Amino acid sequence: MGFLGIMGNSFGCSASGERLVSAARDGDLQEAKALLEYNPRLARYSTFGVRNSPLHYSAAQGHHEIVSLLIESGVDINLRNIRGQTALMQACQYGHWEVVQTLILFKANIHRTDYLNGGTALHFAALNGHTRCIRLLLADYIPSAPNFWNMMRGKSTRDSSIPDFDKSALSKFVNQRADGGITALHMSALNGHAESVHLLLDLGASVSEVTVEDGSTIDLIGAGSTPLHYAACGGNAVCCQVLIARGASLTAENANGWTPLMVARSWHRNWIEGILSKRPDGRIKILPSPYLSLPLMSIIRIAREFGWRGTNQSPACIDPCVVCLERRCTVAAEGCNHEFCTRCALYLCSTNSTSTVVPGPPGSIPCPLCRHAIVSFFKIPGMSPIRDLPRTSLSLSLCATCPAVDGSDSTASMATQLCKPDFHCTRVPPLGSSSFRSLSCQRFPSMKLHSMLCMGVPETSPCLIRCCRSGSSLRRSASQRESSTRSCLFAFSPIVDTSNGS
Repeated sequence: MGFLGIMGNSFGCSASGERLVSAARDGDLQEAKALLEYNPRLARYSTFGVRNSPLHYSAAQGHHEIVSLLIESGVDINLRNIRGQTALMQACQYGHWEVVQTLILFKANIHRTDYLNGGTALHFAALNGHTRCIRLLLADYIPSAPNFWNMMRGKSTRDSSIPDFDKSALSKFVNQRADGGITALHMSALNGHAESVHLLLDLGASVSEVTVEDGSTIDLIGAGSTPLHYAACGGNAVCCQVLIARGASLTAENANGWTPLMVARSWHRNWIEGILSKRPDGRIKILPSPYLSLPLMSIIRIAREFGWRGTNQSPACIDPCVVCLERRCTVAAEGCNHEFCTRCALYLCSTNSTSTVVPGPPGSIPCPLCRHAIVSFFKIPGMSPIRDLPRTSLSLSLCATCPAVDGSDSTASMATQLCKPDFHCTRVPPLGSSSFRSLSCQRFPSMKLHSMLCMGVPETSPCLIRCCRSGSSLRRSASQRESSTRSCLFAFSPIVDTSNGS
């Protein structure tokens, strides 16, 4: 009888949790606020089966305000679903750069890999060519220095004067491999995302990285394939030209003995055979990527330390931000010293896509007032650092009327627990507390604590990333990921599903 009482409590928690999931998925900010004010622990709720949390749903749908609300309620920003995907991965897959910006500001872990394919958030962004998401993911690696592009191109050696720049760490992350040795550059080249290919190359992606044998359908191209082999299979002429201009080999053979030209012919990409047949006589001039944004590191650091969501109206006696005309100016651009609020400065850096700013260095953004090249921002004197946001305990609570708590074992009590609306719950000590452990040991000596957690409804939504192998996907351990029987990262083009969720 006591067990059924706990199950009734779980059903009640599940009802509130499902309401929060619906609000997160639909973008209902007011509903989400009301539910979290009632019980902040609902932020930890996850659906049964795929184990997607409200944070996953809001990130996948692009509701960045709800993402912020959930994080402030204490949810683990790096929470995984059953496939090992984080909210950052799902936001990158669907190209919701505002969600990515929010998660990066809250210091989400960009190095996490999913259980299914070993891909990072960078792989998810590169798969569908979401270039804004790519540069936001790398904001902490790209210094706000005017000579960054020249350093990456080998035209400058003055990187020793930039303490925030670790070129080897940037290169390691950009060239990180998923299952099968696939890099983000492979995925962008395969799917014909020329802008993403261009940006990744400017950020140190290697044109000579090759895939490895793992028994998946990606071997239709062949193990040992370079990004140019993948670009030839995808058939995008611009991707091929950019890779060749950056030094990709036209004669490199993969494990099948195929060159990029042979791959193009086997996939009937006749329109790029001329590009892959002979290297151009003259040197192709490649301009810097229009998606470089050098001020990102400086403004993100300021936003993390001093806040970025201030909604206070600027007093009439103080000039407001010239972009939004609402908030008080908090940062200024180096050089021209024009002032903006932090939120507008973040927006300028995240949305800019200008390749040249005369006479600014590559990667600078134009000032909206004077067109001066902005390389970095600095805070206006008088700002004070913000304190860390208080995080609510995420331990799930039980209803006080549960038979396990009040000692009642009657059938009427159980019926009341099953039918009683969940918003009358009161909290008891968290699951991890000593008082609850003592209580559970006395009442249920043989029951594991995980059976008391909230239970969700079965979820039948398909995997956000299609795997080429049939059968069910199981969460794998670290030792399994090192095995040679890895599954392929993404379905092989043209089978690759690049449709974006809305």
